[in-house]
Amino acid sequence: MYKLRTSKKKHTLITLFTFFLLLSYLTSFAQQVTVGAIIKGTVKTKDGKPAEFVTVTIKGGKSAQVDAKGNYTIKDIKGGNYTIIASYVGLEAQQREVTISEGQTSTQDFTLSESNQQLEEVVVNGGSTNKFSVKKTTTSSKMPLGNLENPQVYTTIPKTLLTEQMVTEFSLSLKNSPGVYKIQNNRGINSDGASFYTMRGFRTEAAFVDGVPSQTNGEIEPANIERVELIKGPSGTLFGGAAVSFGGLINIVTKKPLDTVGGEVNFTTGSYGLNRLSADIYGPVKADKKLLFRLNAAYQNQGSFQDAGFKRSIFVAPTLEYRANEKLNISLTAGFYSLEGTSPSTIFLNRVRPYIAKTPEELNFDWKRSFTSNDLVMKNPTMNIKGQITYKLSDSWTSQTIYSANSRRSDGFYVYSFLRGATSDEMLERNVSLQNSVNTATDLQQNFIGDFKILGLRNRMVAGLDYLNQTINNDNSPYIVFDNVSGRNPADANYVKISRAAVEARLATSTAAPTKNATKSNIYSAYASDVLSVTDRLTAMLSLRIDRFQNRGTLNQATNQIVANSKYQQTAVSPKLGLVYQILPDRISVFGNYMNGFANVPPVTQPAGSNVSGTLKAQQANQFEGGVKTDLFQGRLSFTASYYDIEVDNMTRTEEVNVGGTNYIVTVQNGTQKSKGVELELIANPIDGLNIIAGYSYNDSKLTKSTVALEGRRPASAGPATLINSWISYAIPSGNLKGLGLGTGLNYIGKHLSGNSVVTGVFTLPSYTLITTTLFYDQPKYRIGIKVDNLTDERYFTGQGTLSAQLPRTIAAGLTYKF
Repeated sequence: MYKLRTSKKKHTLITLFTFFLLLSYLTSFAQQVTVGAIIKGTVKTKDGKPAEFVTVTIKGGKSAQVDAKGNYTIKDIKGGNYTIIASYVGLEAQQREVTISEGQTSTQDFTLSESNQQLEEVVVNGGSTNKFSVKKTTTSSKMPLGNLENPQVYTTIPKTLLTEQMVTEFSLSLKNSPGVYKIQNNRGINSDGASFYTMRGFRTEAAFVDGVPSQTNGEIEPANIERVELIKGPSGTLFGGAAVSFGGLINIVTKKPLDTVGGEVNFTTGSYGLNRLSADIYGPVKADKKLLFRLNAAYQNQGSFQDAGFKRSIFVAPTLEYRANEKLNISLTAGFYSLEGTSPSTIFLNRVRPYIAKTPEELNFDWKRSFTSNDLVMKNPTMNIKGQITYKLSDSWTSQTIYSANSRRSDGFYVYSFLRGATSDEMLERNVSLQNSVNTATDLQQNFIGDFKILGLRNRMVAGLDYLNQTINNDNSPYIVFDNVSGRNPADANYVKISRAAVEARLATSTAAPTKNATKSNIYSAYASDVLSVTDRLTAMLSLRIDRFQNRGTLNQATNQIVANSKYQQTAVSPKLGLVYQILPDRISVFGNYMNGFANVPPVTQPAGSNVSGTLKAQQANQFEGGVKTDLFQGRLSFTASYYDIEVDNMTRTEEVNVGGTNYIVTVQNGTQKSKGVELELIANPIDGLNIIAGYSYNDSKLTKSTVALEGRRPASAGPATLINSWISYAIPSGNLKGLGLGTGLNYIGKHLSGNSVVTGVFTLPSYTLITTTLFYDQPKYRIGIKVDNLTDERYFTGQGTLSAQLPRTIAAGLTYKF
């Protein structure tokens, strides 16, 4: 009871702390309003189009963002001499000198040297100092669309935030988004092997790179990340169902070449043997700046806080971009990543009897023990290649052709432990398998992106065709029980007996059959999406996808036969509708959407005589969502609030049927799941140098129709119901100590039901709070940083039906040289 009260009190204090912080900073906004001169004008590209999202800044002062018509306004300026700068990321800025008197209005128009197409290739941050707020993305709608125009919720985590937080592990970056929780460590195997996260009550993984499917059996290397985009809700309409969760998708946008020479080299060292070296080099290959190059590379090695365990990785990502002329742009990107390490210490909960211990504390294990050996190694090489041709067909239409190839492999030993025993949770059964699997995916997309008018109404449209081919090749040993070992007794002699030599000897004598098979599938898709500007303030999005899934079957290499019921075809239709009304243009909008997602379901073998078909339909998820988005105070305050309601149909479950007096247990497809909740996100820059990110999410997820053991319960895959995230940093904006800064983040994770059924009862991972802090000194030629993760040294766990202890307090220091 005391722990429960303490947890609730901690939750309340965190909520109040966040509320009063926001209140104080909003008050500071109000104090900044004054009356004075005005500078306004237009910013257009050289082809005469509005340069939307470009930032116009008074040097050392206020700024404004260019709207959809190409206009900007900077108000409340004192009389004097100023330098006005029109800037956007990655391209050359323009500036001019202006003299203005109190009460005067000065018109300053800019024409940029780049075309509209070149401008759209760059993501522009709104506001010169609100560095964590990204106002535009081309991914969530497959076309350039501003946040306030988009009826869908997405979170963008830019590289500026990753740099400030000294992120060396990809999962740490996702703590900056509301409603995202890491539910499973990377296990290295080809099925469910990558790190998994929950979004809106459903499990998902980081499975997209630059908008195309690019999965891994290992980890994601952060060295080449320009930004991370978390697109919330079922997004099957534009992205299909092969790698998209009903809760959303995680897309990684990679760094692109720039037409200026530069780069940086970083070295970071820290706790548990962390050593990391990374480099980023970019620039034009020739003086005409038509051919551009960028190279990102990283090496990282880190041990474990447990008695065994390590991860070692090498990453290389070269990119070429050829700007042939104003119409044609060709890019080629490659990423080669090799991860080698031990399986993370994972304990599977008992699934066939009631839990005896119902929390990690009740197990009373020594969590510094790994139950594995450093010579039981898994290798996970991953390769991504992407080529893109962008051609401007006319002033209104652009053709985008994309080819991508993804290959990932599992090569080595997978080790995990299982809780055994009928009357005690002391004993762990250690299981091992030698994995050798290769997964490949080839994707070809053709998109036509338009911006045109019909009957005077603006239409922004994307229409595309998509072909995805996926293959899985397995050559894996059987899973063997190596031994049983006590989780509590430090003197158990079995503990040190596990090794590569011992496992190989055991595998050699196993009589169980290995897994040798190959599966191939094709997906053919067509989609279209149109954003119609009904008025200057009201926009409507209408989208539709038709998806034909073709599984060509699983070939059992032992029998050279296709496995029964593995060959099937399904068709899914996925619509999407959205409305946005801008109450205050470019400042406040309200939105609503209906979105659909789908997942293919293979046929099942029903009991003979049951007269029940084994052919199944695709699962369907339908979301209704509404909310408000704001971008206030010249881009200094960005806020999003939304409520969503998702229902999934066509879920499978078992039930008993009687045919001719005989009872049969059959699989039926009338299961349902409901997931609803709220999400709040604030990104603010109340004064120069001070930046704030804060988020809150609450999710209510329930299996409304399922098997008797699960019906009416929150699924273990839904993660915690309550999540709170925040990051506050201040860097001195001017003077001798300019660039000296401090950042602090707080993440509250509510309790998680890792196991939840009638058969087993409930196993609870307790709530916890993580505090991260960084101290940095950022200069034009170098950057020094120190970071502490898990400042209070909390003991916490992740897992879905499993249990994995996470890192205690860690310290890292980094030095970056820029050139």
